[in-house]
Amino acid sequence: MSYIHQPSADFTNSINWNEKRLFQSFLMGGFECSTHRRRGGKRLDLIAATHHDQFALADYKRMRASGMKTARDGVRWHLIERTPFRYDFSSLQNQIKAARKTRMQIIWDLFHYGYPDDLDIFSAEFVDRFAHFSAATVKFLLNETDGTLFICPVNEISFFSWMAGQVGGFYPFARRRGTELKRQLVRTAIGAIDAIRAVSANVRFIQTDPAIHVTTENPQAVRHARKYRLAQFEAFDMLCGKREPELGGNPEYLDIIGLNYYFHNQWFYPNRRKIYRGHRLYRPFHEILSEFYERYRRPLLIAETGIEDEERPRWFRYICEQTRIAQSNGVPVEGICLYPIVNHPGWDDERHCQNGLWCYANENGEREIYQPLADEIACQMRSEKVKR
Repeated sequence: MSYIHQPSADFTNSINWNEKRLFQSFLMGGFECSTHRRRGGKRLDLIAATHHDQFALADYKRMRASGMKTARDGVRWHLIERTPFRYDFSSLQNQIKAARKTRMQIIWDLFHYGYPDDLDIFSAEFVDRFAHFSAATVKFLLNETDGTLFICPVNEISFFSWMAGQVGGFYPFARRRGTELKRQLVRTAIGAIDAIRAVSANVRFIQTDPAIHVTTENPQAVRHARKYRLAQFEAFDMLCGKREPELGGNPEYLDIIGLNYYFHNQWFYPNRRKIYRGHRLYRPFHEILSEFYERYRRPLLIAETGIEDEERPRWFRYICEQTRIAQSNGVPVEGICLYPIVNHPGWDDERHCQNGLWCYANENGEREIYQPLADEIACQMRSEKVKR
């Protein structure tokens, strides 16, 4: 069976875009859940590598003790569907039980770069298989959890299309097929949403992509830099039907827009040299948030943000300050997700990425906290404007 797009004319009227609060807490944390394959063949599994699957209960308890009642977390498609159309959710049980016991609200990522070995990501079968997998997963989650279910169907369509389809950095290591892959992932997200809505009309969806700024110091390259910057909107435009409507896009596929923003998300064209804060051409983050809201008129979530090492508290403070400015200008930013919330091994070299609030777990599930960041989070928690 294939899921066919059947737009609902009443959908945009069924959601109160101005509802007071979408999430249990404004400040939240996310668990790195990438599962793509390296060029050498090894599959990453960051949920297992950080032992979050083993210590989810302790992890959620720590978050709640810090005032964070909402988390981004992931399901691992390659473990759930080892055989086509047969689903085993045992790999998800610890996270489910822990969330239920701690009353942690979860935003579930269904596709975070990894997929079953037998699939060709460019095939029609991929779209159909993911739709069935998404429907089955949501049925399971609805039976096991309470409250509104939040789903991120496909994480970072634009980034993954570029990395896996254009420059050959991620599996399947394709080159010069980035636009093709972007269209395919838009079809994949649409098919998943249709399949999920056939199960429940009450699921909320978050579509995530990096928010970037690209400029140039070369007057001859201004037009090219602008075109590169505007490409960040392509996937969202496809999803809502503003661009390439033959893909099936419709405004109903944009519910909540998740923006992933890191220190390296601003650069010069064409050499990708980073633009650092303080540079005259650095664009304040609140302006970026305003641009996305003006373009789509949807609630925004800062779905990922963070930095490594000693800069962690200062960066988090900057993001919170910029968010308050955006909110004061009428931009409905519904949350800030520190990502990741726990340190993890690097994708390429397994180096210890010290970018979380907590470190690696010991055999008892205890994690050492990075106190300067904890202090900054506590400070931001005390802010009435952030707490709302």
